[in-house]
Amino acid sequence: MTEKMADDQETRDGVRSPSSEGTPLVPKEDMEEEVELSDCGASLPCNPRRYMHRYIVLIFMCLLSFGSYFCYDNPAAMQDTMMADLSLNTEQFMMFYSMYSYPNIVLAFIGGYLIDKVFGVRLGAIIFAGFCLLGQLLFATGAYIENGYILMCIGRFVFGIGGESLAVAQNTYAVGWFKGKELNMVFGLQLSLARIGSTVNMNVMQPLYDAIYKSDSDRETHETLGITLYLGMLTCLFSLCCALAMAFFDWRAKKVLGKSASTTGETITLKDLKVLMINGKLWIVCIICVMYYVTVFPFIGLGLVFFEMKFGMAHAQASVVNSLVYILSAVCSPLLGFLIDKSGKNIFWLMTGILITLGCHGLLAFTFASPYIAMIFMGVAYSVLAASLWPLVSYFIPDNQLGTAYGLMQSVQNAGLAAVSQVSGSLVDSKGYLILITFYLVCLCVAMIFTVILYLVDAATNTGLNLSAKTRAKMAEIKDKEGKLN
Repeated sequence: MTEKMADDQETRDGVRSPSSEGTPLVPKEDMEEEVELSDCGASLPCNPRRYMHRYIVLIFMCLLSFGSYFCYDNPAAMQDTMMADLSLNTEQFMMFYSMYSYPNIVLAFIGGYLIDKVFGVRLGAIIFAGFCLLGQLLFATGAYIENGYILMCIGRFVFGIGGESLAVAQNTYAVGWFKGKELNMVFGLQLSLARIGSTVNMNVMQPLYDAIYKSDSDRETHETLGITLYLGMLTCLFSLCCALAMAFFDWRAKKVLGKSASTTGETITLKDLKVLMINGKLWIVCIICVMYYVTVFPFIGLGLVFFEMKFGMAHAQASVVNSLVYILSAVCSPLLGFLIDKSGKNIFWLMTGILITLGCHGLLAFTFASPYIAMIFMGVAYSVLAASLWPLVSYFIPDNQLGTAYGLMQSVQNAGLAAVSQVSGSLVDSKGYLILITFYLVCLCVAMIFTVILYLVDAATNTGLNLSAKTRAKMAEIKDKEGKLN
């Protein structure tokens, strides 16, 4: 991630703003209207205007980035195994995450433009799914051959080129097919399935490695690792097949209905871009974003060995604990997004998410309380923050600039993740996990300070970022009436 509404705006979850998109592919008023189809008649499953057809499309749409999310945390699922088989230190291991983030410092900013204006969503999704497949192939090959660490890093870089932009394509499809009352549900389902992919990875890859090793114990361990990663690559092949299926569905809908989700119609002028880049509130939100996310994803990347060492857990148990943030996010993100949509007060929710995460890292660092407690609450806090942070931008950035604004946020986020992943590995090697988590606590304190600053700036400028949903709706209604009068 990579977002948009409530929790649907997140990241390592590819961000795209629905409010900036064009008209829906299938307008609500036309939903039940029958059409004559030249290829298969107007039967329920074949008619793009009908619910059943659109929900069949939704299945492929949600599975589009499953392989990307599954393979993203392959290193975290086998941290101790990978480090032992490849003779890596922690800093070298975390380079796999940094190499994923490096291309997205730039691509996250321009990925939406490439999809909107260059490739189109159909070809763009296929191309970026292909990058994910190629990247995982190089990553697995680097593990299989002897001394293939450099090739593995190149593979992660190529994989990163596809991962974030594929999520943007997925969200563009969602807006085109489901813009309207169903869009929140669709984004929630996409995010949930993405986290399910991460959770399955965390709990499947090591047992798969063990089974392959037992089948031929004479095989070199790095070859066993490579074979395991090759099998993980099948999920990327599956995602590519989903991209091809989505291209067919979208092409066919355009043929039948005369319109498509391939372009968004987003426009932004050079003057708009200059104004956007000097927007103080946007940069404050970017700082909050990066200071929070660097305390979650790099920690999960290193969490497996931490839980094994500090709490004496077996590998399987440590994998379950390490995946709890993803499990809770899959369950809670749609629900908390709905709750925050209904309640408003985004900045207070933002503060709540940061404070809970502070408490969770404090428990992990300074106590021996069950890590299940800390990781469960961290999963809830992560969902709260994602659901409250990303929608803030839409309250003070014009619609035609939202895609670029979210792209900027993702670029800053990926720059932070790339740097902090390397710093985290270095800190573990030189100082240990206690200092690492203390570093995360400092980052969270910085995030809280800037959240308070955002609250004060909002109060001074009357932006309305912390209004209740009821008050915000009333103000929007008054604004609409004034617009009609003018």
